[in-house]
Amino acid sequence: MEDIYILGIESSCDDTSAAVLKNGIILSNVTASQEVHKAYGGVVPELASRAHQQNVVPVVDQALARAGVTKEQLSAVAFTRGPGLMGSLLVGVSFAKGFARSLGIPLIDVNHLQGHVMAHFIKESEDDNHMPPFPFICLLVSGGNSQIVKVNAYNDMEVLGQTIDDAAGEAIDKCSKVMGLGYPGGPIIDKLARQGNPLAYKFAEPNVPGFDYSFSGLKTSFLYNMRKWVEEEPNFIENHKEDIAASLEHAIVDILMKKLRLAVKQTGIKHVAVAGGVSANNGLRNAFRDHAERYGWTIYIPKFSYTTDNAAMIASVGTFKYRDKDFTQIDVPAFSKVTFK
Repeated sequence: MEDIYILGIESSCDDTSAAVLKNGIILSNVTASQEVHKAYGGVVPELASRAHQQNVVPVVDQALARAGVTKEQLSAVAFTRGPGLMGSLLVGVSFAKGFARSLGIPLIDVNHLQGHVMAHFIKESEDDNHMPPFPFICLLVSGGNSQIVKVNAYNDMEVLGQTIDDAAGEAIDKCSKVMGLGYPGGPIIDKLARQGNPLAYKFAEPNVPGFDYSFSGLKTSFLYNMRKWVEEEPNFIENHKEDIAASLEHAIVDILMKKLRLAVKQTGIKHVAVAGGVSANNGLRNAFRDHAERYGWTIYIPKFSYTTDNAAMIASVGTFKYRDKDFTQIDVPAFSKVTFK
């Protein structure tokens, strides 16, 4: 059987990434992150797209070199079509189209959210069989998305519930900003939370029916409490930052896990995965391990390198689509907003 070499390209936000997979096994995964946004406390779309333009060629070149593969060996180019920042997406989409056309090989468009879920299917060796069986439930949590997905097949994903306002990652970033801790907030809050008491402070938890999430109320509650406590004690945040971070993390993880438990109970599916940038959070990972023990779940937690935006997950979907000959036309546009098909 002929070997399948897929080049994946990811440029949905502020990470430029390229990866090469051979028959679903990872050969390389190269990511260039952008430091420029830290000064602004968030991603600046215009600066992100300019950085992608500078990074895309060296990153792809590096991915091919590390994989020990020539561009002529590639079977297809898989790229993130959306959702994401339009300017950032256009850089990756345009490069992928030009590169595939120049090599005369197929082009495969990938939904970024589908990529996060399918990060569980990146193989590191021939006998790597850590992947969940279909169907499974996946909690997809990142800076822009918080959803519970029932995964029936790689190309059949059903959203059971999702955020009606802010995503979990966005709430963490904004609360970190309120505390004056900088951007991105996720890793900072995670580190502080390890040293704090998660039950020190209480923040408002939303009451949303069904499987849907809401984080804006928690964010508002956090802001008002901080203002009140700082009025009473000017150095309150500095003096209690570990406890504040631990309590915030506890509240967010609690909101996420309550709905996830409900989804598992209602579907009867006990194979449960977590994906997306927030799945790097230690509090969430510990909650997953606790639920596995308590409720008999079989859990799937990705390696840290596959939690954030990366091209290996895009190439993973690309491998599945290539086997099904599910190719895309050269004139497909990028999508800034798209959910699962």
